[in-house]
Amino acid sequence: MTDLTSEAAPYRAEPAPIVRFIGWSSLAVMFAFLINNVLTFWVGWTGVAPLLGMSNDPIGWQAIVQAAIYGAAFFLVFRHISRSRDVPLRSDAATVIRWNTFFIRAAFWVVLLVGLADMAISALRVEGMLPDLVGEDLAADLGRSQFRGFYVHMPIVVLGILLATVTRTLGFFWLALLVVVAELGIVFTRFIFSYEQAYMGDLVRFWYAALFLFASAYTLLEDGHVRVDVFYAGFSHRKKALVNSVGSVLLGMTLCWTVILLGMWGKSSIINSPILVYEVTQSGFGLYLKYFMAGFLAVFAVSMMMQFVAMLFEASADRRGEPGGREISTDIVH
Repeated sequence: MTDLTSEAAPYRAEPAPIVRFIGWSSLAVMFAFLINNVLTFWVGWTGVAPLLGMSNDPIGWQAIVQAAIYGAAFFLVFRHISRSRDVPLRSDAATVIRWNTFFIRAAFWVVLLVGLADMAISALRVEGMLPDLVGEDLAADLGRSQFRGFYVHMPIVVLGILLATVTRTLGFFWLALLVVVAELGIVFTRFIFSYEQAYMGDLVRFWYAALFLFASAYTLLEDGHVRVDVFYAGFSHRKKALVNSVGSVLLGMTLCWTVILLGMWGKSSIINSPILVYEVTQSGFGLYLKYFMAGFLAVFAVSMMMQFVAMLFEASADRRGEPGGREISTDIVH
């Protein structure tokens, strides 16, 4: 299976500071925002609101440190651009795609392992076997979403990230097969053995949601999304590159920022709120993973942001005539 990355040929490029600043600063500010989101809503820091006059809290060292994170992000961007003036934009795009590949691969391992572990716990609870295996007290704790989320899911998240560092394939291809297997299992157990539990359907929805959202960045890389092609096909190569570069900023990156800001701006936002309380569905002994599915939106926004930045770099390189452009198959009807 091929990786997402494609190495650019050695080439001494003309500097493109504006394009590189737009791309790298977008990523740097996004990750600074995510770090501050964790510090504010998970650790309990004040955030930068006191510095901006948006809060009555006194300006303390926490607000200063969190503001400094944004400053450090811009500093690193300026430092990187100044130290790599002659680096081709295609090389920047390949670097971002490598990061994105690792991010999506880690997300696959996390949803695979968490889904299997949570299914096993739920199945044992349904059949009344969990107390015999782990004891009454631990079985009761595993019935609480906060306990299961922190002591079961979070260590598996770390394990999934570690596995992503030693594997090289894009796991969501296998996730498509797993969705089919899980659905087939429901069919067999329902119509042959007259047995079905809530956790079985929850697992299918959990994996399918991950497949749909995690594969979006790869589909964008391969130009596989549906394109409403009215004028684009008749454009020259340079005009197509201009449309792609402008569209990636004004439409793509704007969409990603909208999802991130609306979902993570406050404690009660649609992504933060379920995750902070380990929200679950009230479907009997189903999976305790509803809060995870809220996090899928963040994974989608982050992975698409990285891919749109890579698309900006690639399109700008096409417009500038840099060698080494990727050939996208035109056999697919958009």
